[in-house]
Amino acid sequence: MMLGKLPFLQTILSIHAASVDFDSACDNIASQAASIANTTVFFSEVVPAGTNLSFVNPTCDAVGVASSQVTLADMCRVALNVSTSDQSGIAMEAWLPRNWTGRFLSTGNGGLAGCIQYADMAYGAGLGFATVGANNGHNGSSGQPFYNNSEVLEDFVFRSIQTNVLVGKEITKMFYGSPHNFSYYFGCSTGGRQGFQSVQDFPDYFDGVLAGSPGFNFNSLMSYFGRFFEILGTPDSPTFITAEQWSGLIHENVLKQCDTIDGVADGIIEDPNLCDYKPEELICAPGSNSSDCLTATQVEALRQVFSPMYGLHGNLMFPRQQPGGEDTAYVETLYTGGTPISFASDWFHYVVYDPSFNVTKLNLTDYQYAEDLNPFNIATFNGDLSAFKARNGKVIIYHGQADIMISPIETELYYNHVARTMALPPTELDDFMRFFRISGMSHCYAGDGAWQFGQHLSAVGGNLTAENLNPDQNALTALVRWVEEGIAPDTLLGTKYVNDTPELGVEFSRRHCRYPLRNTYDRMGNSSVPESWSCQ
Repeated sequence: MMLGKLPFLQTILSIHAASVDFDSACDNIASQAASIANTTVFFSEVVPAGTNLSFVNPTCDAVGVASSQVTLADMCRVALNVSTSDQSGIAMEAWLPRNWTGRFLSTGNGGLAGCIQYADMAYGAGLGFATVGANNGHNGSSGQPFYNNSEVLEDFVFRSIQTNVLVGKEITKMFYGSPHNFSYYFGCSTGGRQGFQSVQDFPDYFDGVLAGSPGFNFNSLMSYFGRFFEILGTPDSPTFITAEQWSGLIHENVLKQCDTIDGVADGIIEDPNLCDYKPEELICAPGSNSSDCLTATQVEALRQVFSPMYGLHGNLMFPRQQPGGEDTAYVETLYTGGTPISFASDWFHYVVYDPSFNVTKLNLTDYQYAEDLNPFNIATFNGDLSAFKARNGKVIIYHGQADIMISPIETELYYNHVARTMALPPTELDDFMRFFRISGMSHCYAGDGAWQFGQHLSAVGGNLTAENLNPDQNALTALVRWVEEGIAPDTLLGTKYVNDTPELGVEFSRRHCRYPLRNTYDRMGNSSVPESWSCQ
């Protein structure tokens, strides 16, 4: 690993590394950590950098969590279980690097999954953070463990992260002989929501939080997922739209109408808020049997997909799907599965109702009931962040503008909710919270835009080089610099590599602006270079 001349990334507590016999400390930490209340330690072991660790959890493989991970630093790996009640507990790991920088990092999860995000842990430990991750209080990707067990559900909502942090910090102190200097959080999707749950309810836990595509308003998000099946139906329904129609016909029509609003025809809608998409353009002419058009019934369904979701009383439950991400892999999961997406099915089967409930019959009454239920305040929509602000905490939010899993408008709504609740304009919110809209990025990463800005291990190509870790183009190290040096990020420089492969070279770069500023092309320069754009 090459850190270059970046002082905030270099080891700031080298005295600790020098004073610890690392291998012996790793041998001893298992017995030490066993003294923590309600804790059972499975093992501790020294793992050299470059080791390919394997993990056995097929249900996590199914939701995109890798079954193996190459480590990026020499570390002590500690695996343990912590009981949270007489019928619940979390499995967690601590990865304690030899090159510890005095920083602590807690990682989050995704979906309803009880899956440790090992890529995030490798990233954190590789950067010298004492890094912890947990299984969200259950194993696998199903919500079935929530059924008739409120303790497991409580773990999922907040207690797994809470326990992970408290136990993780204690193990860090035991191992290195000194507490951490700075504490950070890192997660996306459900992980983004978990980060904000801590900012809202446990403001003393972290000095800095990096939260991507947060699942705010979680109850209605589950209903939002279920609503797509209500609109589109099964493959034999007249309202159904195929994956090929979404990624080809519809996506191309969206770009035709909205791609050049920003002044550049590049397959990216810089700000989808400006796109007033009119699907009626696609209605087939009378008597036509062309594959390049849709029936009026399909177009009406399409109009509903791109419309906000309102409740029984006319209240906004969830904003519209933003146009521009119809060519992503999530289309088949969200729109064309022929049944409600598993997140929604599991939530209504195992939390809202019971397994006998017919999720294909979900309607507004069910959506409103789920929102009112709000177990353990999983909505995570508290706009008063004054306690976090008062302790000088910092939070960076990012959201892909081509994200069809969680509408990026929801993050804008939350940001504005905070502004109103705290009576702060954006210029003052900037003191502790900055939100970056990432054009052309899908859910958490990937997409047609300049989506690589250090928010995930894949977003540095798995390589911890000085260039990849430059805080001007790396959200995690930008957060570290903001917390420790007081230098806040004005933009995040994103990179798009040819075929998303760094070895093939850079296709284009773009600086992503902090909300509410909008990235604007000057209509004169080369649009592939960031200097041709400015935040207006």
